[in-house]
Amino acid sequence: MPDIFPSLRPRLVVSIVSHAHGELVQGLLLQLAQWSAHSVTRVVLVQNVVEPVPQPPLSGWPFKFDVVVNEVPRGFGANHNRALGGAAEDFLCVLNPDVKLLAQDDPFDDLIAACAVQTAGCAYPTQIDEQGHIEDSEREVPTPLSLIRRRLLGRRETRVDWVNAACLVVPTSVWRDLGGFDERYFMYCEDVDFCLRLRLRGLLLVKAPARIVHAGQRASGRSVRHFAWHVRSLVRLWLSPVYGRAQQLLTSSSASAGTIGTP
Repeated sequence: MPDIFPSLRPRLVVSIVSHAHGELVQGLLLQLAQWSAHSVTRVVLVQNVVEPVPQPPLSGWPFKFDVVVNEVPRGFGANHNRALGGAAEDFLCVLNPDVKLLAQDDPFDDLIAACAVQTAGCAYPTQIDEQGHIEDSEREVPTPLSLIRRRLLGRRETRVDWVNAACLVVPTSVWRDLGGFDERYFMYCEDVDFCLRLRLRGLLLVKAPARIVHAGQRASGRSVRHFAWHVRSLVRLWLSPVYGRAQQLLTSSSASAGTIGTP
């Protein structure tokens, strides 16, 4: 059925950062063009290294498509901040290049609807891997002890204090008020810090009835450099005033955002 009042639809800008992810980005953009043309107003692609520009379908991109090419590589948060600076759309989406949409299933209507709730700070979908298993994208506040329990002892987390930023939809006004990601985190923990700052403002992380496929690589487990970045970001997080205030708030029984596995 055609959209009778297209001008009344919320506008959404999607930010994607590529670090030599050209093939993945090409596939993701074609999926957005095929299944999300009615919900995506604009896509901003930041190329963190020089690589070919993605090719549009024969009919052209159904959304405005902007490409930003970095002269020098930047961190995760800095790249998305650059892409989304001055965004005039109603909502914005931070989207990983290794995300895939399910066939003929546009997640953004549900994400925008969930994010439009007055107390929502952001909305996120369920993430599944390519075998259909649910990924652990919902987490508790990370502490040294909790990381040991989860990594070494296989302890299951139950509280949702933050979610990873593979796919986050945020009201642009909220993004602007928080100043986007904290660029002092070069890579890792930007999403933890962002979610904690949302919670300290009394806003919620809202789980939408939507699913995406996320083929996360967890580079910090395979690369010494990424592992060092991860440790440095964790130390920065643990020493930050945001972390101290948020841990006190979120570990109280009355302040939990929800439990893992519930919408």
